[in-house]
Amino acid sequence: MGRHHEHTHGSENFHEHPQGNHRRAIHRSLMGVLLLSSSYMVAEILGGIFSGSLALLADAGHMAIDTAAIALSLFASWVAKRPATEGKTYGYYRAEILAALINGATLIAISLWICYEAWNRFQLSQPIRGELMTGVAAGGLVVNLLGLLLIHKHGDHNLNTRGVWLHLLTDTLGSVSAIVAGLLVWKLNWFWADPVISVVISLFILFGAWRLLRECVDVLLEAVPKGVNIAEIKRAIEALPSVKEVHDLHVWTMTSGVPLLTVHVALSEVVETSLILKQVTRLLEDQFHIEHVTIQIEPKDYIPLDECCKLPK
Repeated sequence: MGRHHEHTHGSENFHEHPQGNHRRAIHRSLMGVLLLSSSYMVAEILGGIFSGSLALLADAGHMAIDTAAIALSLFASWVAKRPATEGKTYGYYRAEILAALINGATLIAISLWICYEAWNRFQLSQPIRGELMTGVAAGGLVVNLLGLLLIHKHGDHNLNTRGVWLHLLTDTLGSVSAIVAGLLVWKLNWFWADPVISVVISLFILFGAWRLLRECVDVLLEAVPKGVNIAEIKRAIEALPSVKEVHDLHVWTMTSGVPLLTVHVALSEVVETSLILKQVTRLLEDQFHIEHVTIQIEPKDYIPLDECCKLPK
């Protein structure tokens, strides 16, 4: 008796996943954030130069990187919507993961640059115009808060937009820190506050960027998605009637929010395979929220190909 397979969502309709509307909403939000960030980027950069503030320059530089990061995310979002081909049967979903990976690496580079500049500022004091620094940072805070409002509802479900969300969050923290540093310089002449606040900003950036990079690498290495318990899935399938054992169980992520699963199900008795396929498929969808599955049914007394075709020595 041969092998039996079930594909609940084949490559021909993989791109018809209900996430289509969600992706369009993400695209619109990213466009809004891009317009906000780019509109204030020049003001931040000029404000940092004329005020002499490293904290404001760090925030301005980060906003400039934000603009490039959002443009990259928009491009990746567009590429991900391209249909599958014979050469790329899963399409271009992972373009979004690559964009998130680049954004995470960029964030780390920014934080290291800020630390380097802060160290130089400790060695060589520089006059700072606190009032200009505070005013420009306050404007940047407003822009960043508006951007967060646009993107926050998508940040938990998509690593690509999560990278943008982290950029905006660290920018918001940077604006708040720059305002605090500006007030301390303006009112108390505490010029050391500028490099100190800059280092604090860089630590926030490092923390978020490291988590983002780790999750991107997990997706690219096809690690088990967060919240998925392989042992629990195995026990649930083996608890079904007529199922003898489960082996070769694999679960991975194609892109954010799209888990895939393959499994071999060995039967303990002769039974209609279509019934088992329906039971396993429904179990995986209802209990574990995994819709894209490939199931291989191994009937009773099934002999694996590598055993039945062994040549005598």
